[in-house]
Parts: sequence; structure tokens; C-alpha cells
Amino acid sequence: MDKIKLGISTCLLGEPVRYDGGHKLDRFLKDTLGRYFDYMPVCPEVECGLKTPRESMHLEGNPGAPRLVTTRTKTDLTDRMLVWADRRVRELESENLFGFIFKSNSPSSGMERVRVLDEKGVPHKIGVGIFARAFMTHFPLIPVEDEGRLHDPELRENFIERIFALKRWRESLEKGRKTACLIEFHSRHKLQMMAHSPKVANEMGKLVARAGEIPADKLFSQYEKMLMEGLRLKSSVKKNTNVLQHIMGYFKKQLTPDEKLELNEIMDQYYNGYFPLVVPLALLKHYVRKYKQPYLQEQCYLDPHPAELQLRNHV
Repeated sequence: MDKIKLGISTCLLGEPVRYDGGHKLDRFLKDTLGRYFDYMPVCPEVECGLKTPRESMHLEGNPGAPRLVTTRTKTDLTDRMLVWADRRVRELESENLFGFIFKSNSPSSGMERVRVLDEKGVPHKIGVGIFARAFMTHFPLIPVEDEGRLHDPELRENFIERIFALKRWRESLEKGRKTACLIEFHSRHKLQMMAHSPKVANEMGKLVARAGEIPADKLFSQYEKMLMEGLRLKSSVKKNTNVLQHIMGYFKKQLTPDEKLELNEIMDQYYNGYFPLVVPLALLKHYVRKYKQPYLQEQCYLDPHPAELQLRNHV
């Protein structure tokens, strides 16, 4: 499999670009995810011309449009960073990125809860880094996270799931904006969407059913927006259990009473928190192979990302 290109804050790869000359190497990102992702490092401070080491900075003022100010000399670097960020996100359009991993709490790259000082100098964790805001505004559908949030198993699984879904979507687009391609893609992702939002999955189905009435560009644009925003909604034990039961329904004529009992017991144990999602899925995938159910064999819900990452072992 070709590696997927992601943007990432340079310091997370171990490069000494921090204000103090240090780095914030994250081994999971570099070594584990690095087997699947081709990283494009971005350091806003260095790329906009600031030296390393340098004076530390913070955000202050209006949280919606804060100023970037150095801590000691109070030098305002806002305009310099804004001009660079606007140019950089436009350059990134040609890089075909599938996601971005930001450095948490950074005044340039933090994607949420960045400290912003009010007029009295009191910090409030309500800001967004200047470059992170520019990126997310320019690429609203591209998956983003910060390295701190990726320590949460559910957020990590959701982020990587969205990246691989976007990869499959773009591969589908390469075949052309054809109704048949859209129907095929939607069919393969129905159960995956149900696990995130049955409501959105239903709305996407209605959109696909009207494919012949909507101009192709508008149709595919609307579908991509619903796909990525729907997947951003967190799946839950309840929604996953609903999908598992839906899958089980395809085998009601093949399974023996004992097999049905075992499967129901395992799904109940997952629902009650005794097993992770990978356990009932492993049994269902066994039945998919055994009985060669064609619809389920194509469902991305069963294998939305590489099993080697063990993401569903912890959710």
C-alpha cells in the first residue's frame, strides 16, 4: 500500500525547532503510524523566518482573532504569521494531504484549547493557533487532530478511520464523477456511516437516490461534505451494537441456534464493556468468509483501516 501523505508539526518528528531549541518527538506518530503515513513537516515559526532558539510567544486579545505576541519583548508577530499562513495553506493545495497532526497548545499550531491572555493577562484555554485556524478554514473537510488528543483511543481510531475513508473517496473520484461510482462507494460505506450517524447515513442514501437530478459537481461535493462531517461524529457502543446486530441479520438462515446464542452473548458483553469492538467483529468476519456473503464482503466497516494498528482493540 502506498503511504498516505499527512501534514504534521515538525517538532513531533523530533526536529529541534522549538523556541528553546528542543523538540517534542512522538514515537507513536513517527514509528508506528509512520509505517503507513508519509509526513510533510510544517513549522510555522521557522518557515515564517524566526530563528531557533527564539523568544517564546503567546496569544492575547480577542479569542476569535487573537494577536501573536512574544512573551518578554511584547513584539507583535501576528501580521507576519497571518501572511505566511495564508500563503502556506495555498501551497499545500497541491500536496494532496489526507490529514494534519498539529502540536497541542501551540500559539501557531494548536487546534483547540490554546491559551489566550485577556486584557488583565489572565490565560483562558479557548483559542486556536494562527496556522491551525488558517489550515482548518482552508481545508474544512480534511481530518485534523493534535498529538495530545491522539492518546485517546476513541479519538485516535476516529481520526485514522476518516483518513482512510478520504483515501478511498479520492480513489473513487479518480474513476470519474459517475453515478455508478458514487453508488458503489456509498454501498460499501453504508454500515460505516450507520456506526457514526444513522441520520446522516439515511440522508446520504437519499442524496444518492437523487443522483440523476443533481449536477455532478454539486452532487459529489455535497456527498463528500456529508461523508467527512458524518464520520467526524463519534461512533458509540450503542451505535456499533446496532450495526453488529444488523450484520448478524444477514446470517439468520445459516447460523445454528448455538452460534446465534454465542454471537448474541459476545455482542452483549461488548455492549456492557467487557470486550472491545474487535472481539464481536472477529466472529462476524469469520461468518462473512465462511458463508461468502457478497454485500458484507465489500463493507468497509469490517476493515476501515489496517488491522496491524490494533485500533479497535481499545474501543
